Amino acid sequence: QVQLLESGGGLVQPGGSLSLSCAASGRTLSTYTMGWFRQAPGKEREFVAGIDWRSPMTGYADFVKGRFTISRDNAKNTLYLQMNSLRPEDTAVYYCAADRVGARVRANPGAYDYWGQGTQVTVSS
Repeated sequence: QVQLLESGGGLVQPGGSLSLSCAASGRTLSTYTMGWFRQAPGKEREFVAGIDWRSPMTGYADFVKGRFTISRDNAKNTLYLQMNSLRPEDTAVYYCAADRVGARVRANPGAYDYWGQGTQVTVSS
């Protein structure tokens, strides 16, 4: 069983930055494709960014391209999301997720097998 624990959320002003981490335990995630998703109140969970385990190759939702960067440290079994130039519309609960079998980044939440509890990100002045 895999456990994922996100951290790093909080309140930030528009234009500010936050760095999220997702620590995994239970087993190594070095061969898993990993992703970040978010869910705002009243909205469906949406893909933010993903990273596979081979290259690694990354993928981003259009609304975060150029602002967010996903990375991973397999030695630390940790996934990261650096978020810059934050906007009020980025306010959401952010979740990390692990895909056991996907060889490439997938945006469908249903493709991911393990999820963290989420961390709140609020962008407001």
